[in-house]
Amino acid sequence: MVDRRRIVRLWNAGGAQALVTLVRAEGSSYRRPGAHLLIGAGSECVGSISGGCLEAEVVRRAVWMVRAGAVVERYSTLFDDTAEIPFGLGCGGVVDLLLEPAETAECRALVAAMEASLGGSEARVVTWLSASGRPLRRAVIGADGSVIFRSEGLDTGDLDAVAARLMAPVECDLEVYIEVLAAPQRLFVLGAGEDAKPLATMASLLGWRVTVADGRAQLARAERFAEAERVLATASVADLEVRAKDAVVVMTHSYEQDRAHLAELLAGAAGYIGLLGAAHRSSLLIGEAAAQLGRSVAECCARVWAPVGMDLGGDGAEAIALAVVAEVQAWRQGKLGASRRLSAEDVARQIEKGGASRYLQTQCAMEAPE
Repeated sequence: MVDRRRIVRLWNAGGAQALVTLVRAEGSSYRRPGAHLLIGAGSECVGSISGGCLEAEVVRRAVWMVRAGAVVERYSTLFDDTAEIPFGLGCGGVVDLLLEPAETAECRALVAAMEASLGGSEARVVTWLSASGRPLRRAVIGADGSVIFRSEGLDTGDLDAVAARLMAPVECDLEVYIEVLAAPQRLFVLGAGEDAKPLATMASLLGWRVTVADGRAQLARAERFAEAERVLATASVADLEVRAKDAVVVMTHSYEQDRAHLAELLAGAAGYIGLLGAAHRSSLLIGEAAAQLGRSVAECCARVWAPVGMDLGGDGAEAIALAVVAEVQAWRQGKLGASRRLSAEDVARQIEKGGASRYLQTQCAMEAPE
């Protein structure tokens, strides 16, 4: 996602000469299909298609290689000290790269789709690879199935032939490459305390769209969260329009505000709800939110990650932010595995052990005095 932003930025600056796309990988590869590299004027480039072992060679030759149109080139990253040009340093794989000139309508359509995806408009890009003298052809299909772009010469029969394969995240055979341009992950951080700063920073480094929200206007200020896309002074989850693919972390440090946020989130569609705090505090919050909504504790526990973040160890705001970002990243990739979750039995045991009044406050310590 970060590469995509950089590619769009360089493209809009003008002078782009060639776009390189990793369309297939066999064996070990630092990057996977869907990785892009844009080459600008003076061999300036952004993005990557390897761990650094191929870029220099590709940049050096790309403009010359696409002078007659798009081509697909195969590179081996298997370590071979007898090879004339050992591209790999033992990466152990073979990659196929699509190189295309930047001035074509097909390349412009792909970059335009990249830019639109950064704003939330997902698309699928179908590319018929150049082979046997046939030029590259491309279609861009919107999330609603509409055809946003179609190369000259493509007809509905061509699109119908690949329709069944459009749901695959990335797919390539000898003739057709299909790529999904997904929207960036959206992360909502509810709470604008000091510990929210490294979380917003780390998430933005991954290219996520970060919103920080807090009802305390003295904390919810844009200058405190320069990397966030939005900083809102609101205490209402409804104002945020959270959707099923979104991740939300509740970390206001105010028991009453966290409880209100948690109840709103559990009544909504958020896919990931992370709750900062110790197991006893989180148990109280989940139990009270469940009672408020008239739902079972088990049902609410199934939707809340608490204590939030993978158990990576460490201490301090940065370590917590790393644990949270790692957990959200694993969740969005479907690789969460074992993570810290409370069960209904855990909630009951924690409440019985610690009582139910120790976190109630008349005012959060971070709120400005009246």
